Amino acid sequence: MKFIVGTKQGMTQIFDEQGIVHPATVLIVSPMTVTQVKLPEKDGYSSVVLGYGTRKEKHLTKAEKGKMGGALYRGLKEFRPNEDRKEKLEDMEVGKQFDVSVFAEGDTVAVSAISKGKGFQGVVKRHGFHGGPRSHGQKHSEREPGSIGGGGRAGGRVIKGMRMAGRMGGDRITVKNLKVLQIDKDNNVLVVSGAVPGRRGALVEVRGM
Repeated sequence: MKFIVGTKQGMTQIFDEQGIVHPATVLIVSPMTVTQVKLPEKDGYSSVVLGYGTRKEKHLTKAEKGKMGGALYRGLKEFRPNEDRKEKLEDMEVGKQFDVSVFAEGDTVAVSAISKGKGFQGVVKRHGFHGGPRSHGQKHSEREPGSIGGGGRAGGRVIKGMRMAGRMGGDRITVKNLKVLQIDKDNNVLVVSGAVPGRRGALVEVRGM
């Protein structure tokens, strides 16, 4: 199992040996410590719980202190082994340390994070609707959704899943098949190809594929 937690710093570009430019995202990866190993016999499922980062003791609740075993971690993240890839927890034990060196240049990873929140948005931005005609007697329907049903085959109601205006963003997004371009072990920096969801400073989960 290969996994790590870090923060998104921003995007840059990297040139390869052939001079081809690749868009890339820079991630600052914090060292992690195994705080708990969950097993099916005791917990009902398999997973490993990792503590990452640090923060002041005054910012921790008593429940968090108990869960972290007295350590001042910024937070805890739980990773489950992927049964399709036959991942196992045999080499996991409490106190084991992880850092960016679990990955190597050329590895393929999946990155998960919370996307940027956009607030309340209309159907054109949220769902890509084309809107109504701009002329020929149209007045206020340029960016409106149009009919949402209610008659005929709809049965006098609005069917479930109708795409409408509403809150956009703030969802957990996973981008797969990103390539590890560079690793800086001294500064805990991981550079992956392409774009990663989330704002600058967002917490991201990186997992090997």
